[in-house]
Amino acid sequence: MGYSRDPQSPSRPIQAQGPGWFDTPPPGQPIEEPPPVEDSSSPSWQDAGEQLEYDPEARGPLWKRPLVLLGAGAGLVAALFLGLWYAGHNETPAGAAAASPTPTATSAPEVPGGTYGYAGSRKTDPVKLGLRELFPAKKVGAGAKAYLMTVNRNDKNCANAVTGDKLTKALKDGGCNQLIRASFRNAKGTIIGTIGVANLKTSAAARKVSTAGAGSERKDFLRPLPGKDTITKFLGQGEAYAGGWIHGHYAVLLWFQFKDGHLPSKTEVKQLNRAALDITNQTVFSALDTRSLTGGHN
Repeated sequence: MGYSRDPQSPSRPIQAQGPGWFDTPPPGQPIEEPPPVEDSSSPSWQDAGEQLEYDPEARGPLWKRPLVLLGAGAGLVAALFLGLWYAGHNETPAGAAAASPTPTATSAPEVPGGTYGYAGSRKTDPVKLGLRELFPAKKVGAGAKAYLMTVNRNDKNCANAVTGDKLTKALKDGGCNQLIRASFRNAKGTIIGTIGVANLKTSAAARKVSTAGAGSERKDFLRPLPGKDTITKFLGQGEAYAGGWIHGHYAVLLWFQFKDGHLPSKTEVKQLNRAALDITNQTVFSALDTRSLTGGHN
């Protein structure tokens, strides 16, 4: 693919998918570089443009973590609820004799079942996402793993934030009511990327959005959001990797590339993968984990 000098008409990105792209190890294990594929019947890293089998949920702890949090978090919610209830009902007015406490049956708020808790559906998670909720700080991480957010945007018309007929249709059919994007650069200014979160009605709709237009060279992808700075202004120019993950009724769409737009080598693809994981772990998925527990209700 050649370079595109129009950020609003970016080059088509290579499909970001498979066991080597945007993937993490099982829960409880540290994130490591994606391993080579040993099964000769499975796709490999032989070609950056090769089509691979893609599962938007194959992100290890990023999508399984809510199950762990729901177990611990539900207990915390129950303890807090019961503590506040007893504190309020056992308060003795001034000058009055303390009455003997009477055991009263009560129940803590129930967290919906399923992998994603409240975030499994907009019906149980109706409050719209906020920009600062997903991206509360301009700087993410520290040292060599520091990333700077340069621009963000909240589109009510989701079609304005994507390119491609299949993806546009999937968003419309899924009842997308907002698509929040933010762009980042790494500390060296060599890696740049845009992360987008689409708010759909159901988990099934989110899955359709995340896989819309999948192929070795995608025609459907998140529209990169260039910044006004000297680094992320190049977003959308040159070769890029794009893909999608899901968290309940949210589709997390990605566009990552090198500033100069060159076609990444196998090692460089891992670097893009690392950047995407570093940023989303500390921003988007942290916020969506909370949504799984609360449904947006404080």
